[in-house]
Amino acid sequence: MASLKRILVTGGAGFLGAHLCRRLVEQGHDVICLDNFFTSQKSNIAPLLSHPNFELIRHDITLPIFLEVDEIYNLACPAAPGHYQFNPIKTMKTSVLGSIIVLGMAKRCRAKVLQASTSEVYGDPEIQPQPETYRGAVNPIGPRACYDEGKRAAETLFMDYHRRNGVNVRIARIFNTYGPQMHPYDGRVISNFIRQALQGEDLTVFGDGSQTRSFCYRDDLVEGLIRLMAAPDDLVGPVNLGNPDEFTIGQLAELVLELTGSASRTVSRPLPEDDPMRRRPDITLAKTRLDWVPKVALREGLLRTIEWFRTLDLAQYRPPTPLY
Repeated sequence: MASLKRILVTGGAGFLGAHLCRRLVEQGHDVICLDNFFTSQKSNIAPLLSHPNFELIRHDITLPIFLEVDEIYNLACPAAPGHYQFNPIKTMKTSVLGSIIVLGMAKRCRAKVLQASTSEVYGDPEIQPQPETYRGAVNPIGPRACYDEGKRAAETLFMDYHRRNGVNVRIARIFNTYGPQMHPYDGRVISNFIRQALQGEDLTVFGDGSQTRSFCYRDDLVEGLIRLMAAPDDLVGPVNLGNPDEFTIGQLAELVLELTGSASRTVSRPLPEDDPMRRRPDITLAKTRLDWVPKVALREGLLRTIEWFRTLDLAQYRPPTPLY
């Protein structure tokens, strides 16, 4: 049996963080969830509060905090465009100052620390699929730069702490992820489409719908994070984690309408500035070093997500930030 650890999950009440906390609690680890609840909900982690090996701390990771831990998953940062563009300076601070805080903690505690980076570091890519060796095509002064460049700066900090201070780090580049417990008003395409379809509203398609994304189900993604943390120490990363199956936004809209049985239509709106036209991960490294591949196909994952959305009382939710 693997040894039990004290594990900190920053952003632990978020969509991915909450499921990661559940997995770690089930494994018996002593889990500390740290979150400022800017875009997350206490309901995500409410079932864990009664567990003796789970602790919740309301705290902003841009401010110092001193904890004794063995591992850190750094997931703290708004991830949906509407959220991270709402307060772009705070978004950049969360990526940069937050990384400095957790890396300092990891150095002091000699803890292993994983950075939840993003496929956004590739920008609007010129090559398909994107391998980890691709350096990206990012606009450093555009409206998405607070997130894209913040995550790139975080990767730089992680590598420099690793090279100069010997901190045991991991970097995961996460591609589009979805599943139950997504915030219905997070502004992401899958939650938008499902919520609109179930309410009989028109599905909002930005651009002509020909842009592509690769959608990874939540459980698959979290399994990849856990495997990366447990990997041999020479696998620093970055490591792409995502589903290599590529779909156009138009195809996604049609599938959501089919699976919900909705009579809604699609309406087009202008494509946001710097929105990437294609996004698909090369997961060769994850396959060979982590023995990890996504198992849940898009249709199956959407059915599970739609079923969860049907249980929601949307009156109990509000957009954390203004929608597009």
